[in-house]
Amino acid sequence: MTTVFGIRHHGPGSARSLARSLLTLSPDIILVEGPPEATDSLSLLAEADMKPPVALLIYPPDHLQHSAYYPFAVFSPEWQAMRHGIAHNVPVRFMDLPQSHQMAERLASQESQTPSAETNVSEEDTSQPKELVEVEDSTETTNRRMIRDPLAMLAAAAGYTDSERWWEHMVEQRQDSTALFEGILEAMKTARQEIEAEQPPDLSQPYYRREAQREAYMRKTIRQAQKEGFENIAVVCGAWHGPALEAPFPSQKEDNALLKGLPKLKVKATWIPWTYARLSTGSGYGAGVTSPGWYDHLWHASARSHTPTQSSIHWLTRVARLLRQEDLDASPASIIEAVRLAEALAAVRDAAMPGLDELNEATQTVLCFGDSAPLTLIQRRLIVSDRIGQVPENTPLIPLQQNLQQLQKKLRLKPEAAERVLTLDLRKEIDLARSHLLHRLRLLNIYWGTPQSTSGKGTFKEGWKLEWQPELSLAIIEAGRWGNTLEDAATAYVCHTADDALELQQLTHLLDRVLLANLPSALEHLMVQLQNAAALASDVTHLMAALPPLVNVLRYRDVRQTDSTMVTEVVEGVVARLCIGLPGACASLDDDAAAKMGEAIAQTHSAIKLLRQEHHSKTWSAVLMQLCDRAGLHGLIAGQSCRLLLDEGSLHTEEAARRLGLALSLANEPAQAAAWVEGFLQGSGLLLLHDDGIWQVLDDWVTRLNDEAFMALLPLLRRTFSNFPAPERRQMGERVRGSHRANSVTAEERFDSDRADASLPMLAQLLGIPFSPEALHSETVKQSSKTAKS
Repeated sequence: MTTVFGIRHHGPGSARSLARSLLTLSPDIILVEGPPEATDSLSLLAEADMKPPVALLIYPPDHLQHSAYYPFAVFSPEWQAMRHGIAHNVPVRFMDLPQSHQMAERLASQESQTPSAETNVSEEDTSQPKELVEVEDSTETTNRRMIRDPLAMLAAAAGYTDSERWWEHMVEQRQDSTALFEGILEAMKTARQEIEAEQPPDLSQPYYRREAQREAYMRKTIRQAQKEGFENIAVVCGAWHGPALEAPFPSQKEDNALLKGLPKLKVKATWIPWTYARLSTGSGYGAGVTSPGWYDHLWHASARSHTPTQSSIHWLTRVARLLRQEDLDASPASIIEAVRLAEALAAVRDAAMPGLDELNEATQTVLCFGDSAPLTLIQRRLIVSDRIGQVPENTPLIPLQQNLQQLQKKLRLKPEAAERVLTLDLRKEIDLARSHLLHRLRLLNIYWGTPQSTSGKGTFKEGWKLEWQPELSLAIIEAGRWGNTLEDAATAYVCHTADDALELQQLTHLLDRVLLANLPSALEHLMVQLQNAAALASDVTHLMAALPPLVNVLRYRDVRQTDSTMVTEVVEGVVARLCIGLPGACASLDDDAAAKMGEAIAQTHSAIKLLRQEHHSKTWSAVLMQLCDRAGLHGLIAGQSCRLLLDEGSLHTEEAARRLGLALSLANEPAQAAAWVEGFLQGSGLLLLHDDGIWQVLDDWVTRLNDEAFMALLPLLRRTFSNFPAPERRQMGERVRGSHRANSVTAEERFDSDRADASLPMLAQLLGIPFSPEALHSETVKQSSKTAKS
């Protein structure tokens, strides 16, 4: 006898009913929809430290981009079926079409497509099938059309507009067992007949052909179990496939014809930790659920035999605890009131028990006082949840995975799905080792940690935001080709990247990362490449872009205890080359090129000052002075060079004012003079506020401009002054206004009686009074008095 259990891939009601049905049925073998390559891995479910959510990872070692994930939660029916088999010593096998065939077909399909039509295989495509399926036409384009959703059809027939809500009420909240699956099978049989009558399967289409092959292989697995003498077979599959696996089957010849000639690819299988966030539909997972954290709560509530009221109390207590952690009021009395409201809403809606919608509405009304903002926090932390699973230590792992797990334990860095902010003190040995670990992972494109800025001064602090994602397990497997330990793999990858680097800037950026990761062997190889590239580099902009990362490396040498002697030698050569080549590189620049060169000069100036090497500072100052004195140089570069020399003390204020006056003389074009001002004032306007000589020179130049020149230069001047902070601009305005008052004539000298008298008739008409100077004066005084009082 073969019994088919059509389930939803992740649902506590389905899982609960299936567990009860299996206890009643007592099958002698359980066949589960899943990859046959992972059947040998099922023995790990007996390990005590196997804690869902976890996922089966099926990957081809030579084509990791085609890997497939099969996630399971504690409330997944397949998980409960597998656990039943392990607990009762019943054989469990996976029966879906092997991923070795599916991946090989996808790979062959992509290789035959044109680049524009190539489609990436996503987790959604390679994970467990979904009831709503998307069909790709067998053309060179990526046109798609949709098959009707059988759940939506059944929900509409029952008077529901939301298929999720229908499934929740009809399946997840039911308490019976076998009868439920009989109803699901009958409903799906009817829905499938109607859909296939409306849209007959076309095996020339990729989707239809693959689904037919999957169901043919499932039937083949059932036949094999029957042939081996199993008499009480339990088949657990997606509800859509149920009717195709119920006797009578198509002939074995037909199924063999569908499976004949399938390509094959070598694949491996392992277990990896998963997260509820990646199990949700929000992650893009096709068979995901909207509320895995809520489903987890329902599962454990049923396991503890909680009544609907107890389940609601337990959930809302967790909600209240979370709100209190965020300093929001949530009293026990409010919890009781929210439970009553949720139960009342369920009764009004004819639901067996309060669902998530009712509990959310009660939460917002009672615990959040009508505010919907806290529901976002509840959604993320409880409804979806940040739980991460755990796999046994004896799970098949590549050497690099094993090494990383050992380092994580040694350094007490446990992978967590929730975001965690970590501040490291690099003066401490363990924190320095943690920093090396995280930087080495980033070198291998394993982004467990993201660098964060830290408050306070000093270079001994380093901030990180840690968040473990399931995809990182695949990234580690991919990085395993570089070495068996994290240090070896990172070193090999750096050497490979350095050999392929085309520009000096790439090497200097890589050098910065290598020193942060503390990879001595990679550093030696990289320095050889860097010295060769620096010796051949002729582009001054490349040299200027390379210098700041090198200086940044030297700044860390004391804190990170790294030997930077070779870096110092490279810096010496880079500074000498750029100082020689910079004057020539600044010749004949247009406005855009001058702006970019100005940014590079500013960054180089900061880097050289950070070095605190007197001979470098003198050489650089001499270059800036040469730029100041050079005729025909773009005003932006000349003005910026003068300002940098003034800030560092190489120029006195009087000399800077003299140079400003020369730049603003009538002999120079107004546009060139305005560019000089822009370069000179870059960074701060405090110089204008505190130096009267420079202020006066600039003020005289602006007031001497004729109307045409002023209007032409106004956008440039406005751009220059708009970069200053608002307080500086305000002080400049006040200074201009004060200067205007000091130099202006008296009010009596400025007053024009004739022009004022000309406006009196119109003013009288506006006030609605007969015109006469006396009456107008009296009315004006009266209106002014009223205005002052109001």
